[in-house]
Amino acid sequence: MNGRFISLEGGEGTGKSTQAKALSAALQAKGLTVQLTREPGGTPGAETIRDLLLSGRDDKWNMRTEALLFAAARAEHCQELIQPALARGEWIISDRFIDSSRAYQSIDGQLNDHDIMALHHVGSGNLMPHRTFILDLPEEIAARRAEARDRGDSDRIGGRNSSYHQAVMAKFRQYAENEPDRVKLVDASQSPNEITEILLQNLADLLN
Repeated sequence: MNGRFISLEGGEGTGKSTQAKALSAALQAKGLTVQLTREPGGTPGAETIRDLLLSGRDDKWNMRTEALLFAAARAEHCQELIQPALARGEWIISDRFIDSSRAYQSIDGQLNDHDIMALHHVGSGNLMPHRTFILDLPEEIAARRAEARDRGDSDRIGGRNSSYHQAVMAKFRQYAENEPDRVKLVDASQSPNEITEILLQNLADLLN
């Protein structure tokens, strides 16, 4: 079977990491070889960049620098982990990928979608997931979950204000509307098991 690349996206506290693990286990139960990874990160070099990106004050990096760092981490991730695994016929499940950069780094108007995709072209050869799931929750529920998860110690991006995170989710929903074949919007207010089943149903065409 050909390798497949799946990404999970959404705002803070929507359950991406939980569903990435559950989906990985479900696919492995079907006899597939699956690698679970995340962005930024996934390889030693990319994890080093992750620490630079997520630690410290929000004003540590301007948005252009932040976008370049994300692109650098992704280039390393693609070159060292994702592309070799796909070539071996494995499945990759990534907690975030390019759509997060498109949503998070284009909010303040310094960069647009074309700019971010240009960085992706240079760094990662325009590699795109075969299927992207956006987990969608009402903001107040997602914020409560993120607060419970972080216990008051959110990273520099997760700690940005409510209006920023609302704008990010609006971007994600727009991607699902514009790219319905690749991007699927999933109601994340359901039980974890129900959500996992929905993800599997929406991968049926890739499993054949």
